Formats: sequence, C-alpha cells, structure tokens
Amino acid sequence: MTPADFLIGYIADALLDGDADGLRADTPLIELNIIDSAAIFDLVHAVQGEFGVTVPLQEITPANFGSVDAITALVDRLDREEKSLR
Repeated sequence: MTPADFLIGYIADALLDGDADGLRADTPLIELNIIDSAAIFDLVHAVQGEFGVTVPLQEITPANFGSVDAITALVDRLDREEKSLR
C-alpha cells in the first residue's frame, strides 16, 4: 500500500463515511471542506502513527494538508530530514 492509498483510505473512512468516490491524490481537501482544522489534527495523528514521522506544529498548514499529494510530499520530506539526523 502506498502512502497515497493509505491517506485516501483513511480520509474516506474517517471523514467521508467510507465513500472514496471522486477522492484522488490531487483533490483539494480544504477547498472542498473535506477536512477542517479539527480533522487536520486527527490526520496528523494518523500520519505520525502510520509513517513514523513527527509532524512539527509549524508544518501543520493548509499548504501541507491541502491534498493527499501535499501530505505525501510532507511525509517524504520529514522522513528524509529525520533520517539525515540519525
């Protein structure tokens, strides 16, 4: 399962009553009111648990959580940064 697949499944299950119809990696999550500020924090928790990265508070922005593609890019970047510190 790819990160995008996990995220689409999580968003569909947690926020769309299991309905992933029309939900793609480039769907504008905030613009379409699929996620709001409270849901972003639930999503952050899921991302941290699933991918083993820490999402700093300053990274919790509409730009980083505006789409599955944006979240995936954030996870990839945070993972690279954390690995470079080890």
